[in-house]
Amino acid sequence: MLLAAAGLVVPGDAPAATAGLQYLGQATVASHATFDGTIVGGLSGISYDAGRDCYYVITDDRSAHGPARFYTVRLPVSERGVGAVSISAVHPLLDDGGRAFEPADFDASPAVVPPDPEGIAFDAVGQRLYWSSEGERRTDGVHAPVLADPWVRSAALDGSYLGRFTMPPQLTMSAQATGPRRNTTLEGLTVTADGRMLFTAMEGPGFDDGALPDRAHGALTRITAYRLDGGSVDGGPVAQYAYPLEAATGPAESNGLTDLVALSDTVFLVIERAFSERPTVRLFRAEIADATDVLGMPALAETAVTPMAKTLLADLTATPGPDRVDNIEGITLGPRLPDGRPTVVLVSDDNFSPRQVTQFLAFAMPAEGLVRPVAGSVVEPA
Repeated sequence: MLLAAAGLVVPGDAPAATAGLQYLGQATVASHATFDGTIVGGLSGISYDAGRDCYYVITDDRSAHGPARFYTVRLPVSERGVGAVSISAVHPLLDDGGRAFEPADFDASPAVVPPDPEGIAFDAVGQRLYWSSEGERRTDGVHAPVLADPWVRSAALDGSYLGRFTMPPQLTMSAQATGPRRNTTLEGLTVTADGRMLFTAMEGPGFDDGALPDRAHGALTRITAYRLDGGSVDGGPVAQYAYPLEAATGPAESNGLTDLVALSDTVFLVIERAFSERPTVRLFRAEIADATDVLGMPALAETAVTPMAKTLLADLTATPGPDRVDNIEGITLGPRLPDGRPTVVLVSDDNFSPRQVTQFLAFAMPAEGLVRPVAGSVVEPA
């Protein structure tokens, strides 16, 4: 289905350069556009399949506008700009019994708790997908507490269940003020190009790791590493690192990590998004470097650790080119351009709101990529 044919996609602006990145263009999808009986919205994660030249895009719809699902999307990206986005397939994400997830019913006994999908990563070596759910934590209501731990699961390209990973203890939900907060857990997900490592990222700190970022202070969140055994075994974490989040920028009250993509097994591009009516979206190059392995640390608050190092690449809110950057939540490496430069593709989550927009943004990186340190403003931990 070519959404542009229905007048639902608007090509982006002319390319413009910024901070080592060249803006190539964007395509947008109209609010409440539909595909195969589902509403296209809430797009929160994206991953590129170079062999099939397509993108797998997950929605954070908790089976309210269709079953929990992901879309197969095509988006022409070239040095001349970005073409119309088209959706070729939608697949429900299935549970371990082969069933689609039902809509939430927190008044039922027991409560029906669908996943809160956020991240998706394609493994080209294992030819499978990994996807994350933020879980659930409700401490009020007739049947409270309602607790569901975050997860990372593996799925076939048709959405069928293949397996799940063992989560670190810091991701166990609790009715007490310990463990992860609601809606700040597994937001980012990425697989290295060689298929050997998977990394997950929490949007914000758990209760034991300190307060959420505000306008005066940043915070530490966690990025967790898993080793993939040839794409066939889903195991436990092998390392974990503290990532330093920026303070919020007004009018936003907080700031969080919404996604990351691996450039190597130690270097990443990371999106931080301070959500408000006009979100602030910043792109960082982050590196494990000398970061402390905090996997065995139950709490980061008031604990001396060395966080990951990071460099600000671009404040996309102030970048020439895009006339408006919305609620960016997903990032992936896209196709290489004819001149050898890799591309980066971002996607926004419209929260199924007519006041927001679903947009795909594309940028070109330097030909040598960004694995090596680049010039930019070095951001110190808050």
